[in-house]
Amino acid sequence: MKTKEEIFEDLFARFPALVPCRGQIEAAYELLLACAEANGTVMVCGNGGSAADSEHIVGELMKGFLLARPLTRFQKESFYDIEGGREIAEKLQRGIRAISLTSQTGLISAFANDVDAALVYAQQVFAYASNDCDVVLALTTSGNSENVVNAVKAAAASGIKSVAVTGQTGGKVKDLADVTVKLPALEPFAVQEYTLPVYHALCAALEADMFGEF
Repeated sequence: MKTKEEIFEDLFARFPALVPCRGQIEAAYELLLACAEANGTVMVCGNGGSAADSEHIVGELMKGFLLARPLTRFQKESFYDIEGGREIAEKLQRGIRAISLTSQTGLISAFANDVDAALVYAQQVFAYASNDCDVVLALTTSGNSENVVNAVKAAAASGIKSVAVTGQTGGKVKDLADVTVKLPALEPFAVQEYTLPVYHALCAALEADMFGEF
């Protein structure tokens, strides 16, 4: 099992172009770790390929990624008086609370049709934000996607933090997010090619810190 430090060293060894982003990536990690430790919710959003990445990130956070994450003894015992509970308890895994705002198709289509498509993520951020340690993880290759930028604005208005992952110029979002990871690329596909190893490292490091002792 790798430690958080080993996970990040491996990331920068495999992708040396990311070394200039190291401070930004580590700052993003600290916000996400504080959220996870406080049982806050990571709200992820993006468009197109970044929407797919949003769901991918949630998949890595909400179940075992590199580790099994078994329930604690106390958590298991809460199932024992339920029919089939022991088997369920042995199979369930602990998660890091996360939701992909891109996945709420009924809500998104209704709000886009009835109100404003540019606010489909902002509406969810405003409604979901309930813990000071909640974090919006905003993926936008240009940094200018209006619905993603508005989600970051809604985070600020709701008193929660935001992390933006974007291309090297940062776009509008760089002046709004609490932490902006400006990846060393401009074309959307190239930004996305760096985005994946970055969020895999973030998810693996969170898992190592949260569940590595088990």
